[in-house]
Amino acid sequence: MSDLIKKDESAAGHAQCMLNRRQFLMYTGTTAAAVSTISLNLFPGEAQAKARVVGYPRQHIGKLSQLKENIPLDFNYPDENRNSQCFVVKMDGAKAGGGVGPQRDVVAFSYLCTHQGGFMNGKYQAVGEHRVLGQCPLHLSTYDLTRHGIIVSGQAYQSIPQVLLELDGDDIYAVGVMGLLFGRNQNLMESQES
Repeated sequence: MSDLIKKDESAAGHAQCMLNRRQFLMYTGTTAAAVSTISLNLFPGEAQAKARVVGYPRQHIGKLSQLKENIPLDFNYPDENRNSQCFVVKMDGAKAGGGVGPQRDVVAFSYLCTHQGGFMNGKYQAVGEHRVLGQCPLHLSTYDLTRHGIIVSGQAYQSIPQVLLELDGDDIYAVGVMGLLFGRNQNLMESQES
């Protein structure tokens, strides 16, 4: 009988130590706020980060009048370094996110798969109403070019980087990249690589 009473007392004491979820979140949130406030007051200049604004080069990549329907035109962007192989294509009237031109069907993308950097040169396809890049020769990833290069199938988990375009009369210019080029930790590289 005394063992049973000891177990009940032990369980009651244990239950008093336990926090419910709401109490835990309230205490940890209050603690985090207090530590943040103390840190900012003790080290006022340490919490500031210096931002660096960089601009992409504006690069002429072709003429709208010279693009042939569904035939990609290759170029390198934003530089001549590794992993900068890209293409621009007029997609036969298929309106696309980020597209330029009268029908908003001219887009540009990187050729490198976001999964493991497989080269997809020559893998552009116009199948019915669909305009895709792929399948990647490594793991069969395929990207929908009418929807900002979103992944359709395969192992990749990121969209293919889209080159932002600007139209000035008949001239097409690359002016930026939406997404990170495969194999880089930043799209604009400071030193020339081979």
